[in-house]
Amino acid sequence: MAKSSVKQIKVDEKRILGVLAKNANKSINDIAKSLGFSRQKVWRVMNSLEKNNTIWGYVAVIDEEKVDKKSYILLVKRSTKPVEQELLNHIIKRELVKRTETKIDITNSMFTHGSYDWIIYFNAYDLKQAKQFQEHFNKLYEGFIIETQLIEKLFTVVSCGVTNPEIKKLNDFFKI
Repeated sequence: MAKSSVKQIKVDEKRILGVLAKNANKSINDIAKSLGFSRQKVWRVMNSLEKNNTIWGYVAVIDEEKVDKKSYILLVKRSTKPVEQELLNHIIKRELVKRTETKIDITNSMFTHGSYDWIIYFNAYDLKQAKQFQEHFNKLYEGFIIETQLIEKLFTVVSCGVTNPEIKKLNDFFKI
């Protein structure tokens, strides 16, 4: 395959990913039409991106308030103690969610470089349930973490690249 072909494939992939990032609910036909590609080309590229795990999945952006939930962020600072393989297996197998008595939804979980080493975004029904999750987390990872901070999200401006359709409600947070 010529270099220009490989280069063009990458350009086409990025264009399709750009459309999906804005609206993953678009049909293959709509994507093809908006980009001037054939339906088969879009399907083939998306299939390839799914197989090589560039695309992990497709999600709906949900207004937590409308499903009676609140969103929280757990900031985690780990200790210098090396993480044992058994504990790492708990993280990989997502045992934290399976073992939690309080039903919470982890929406994002990422290891980071900076003031905190791990950031977990999750939804819970209320602050009490969120604090129970934090306590459970602290017990499960005892000795491997030195600090956790729980933050309640008040308002979402953008989520997954999608602007909140009720963005004007942001005014309520800044009224004196």
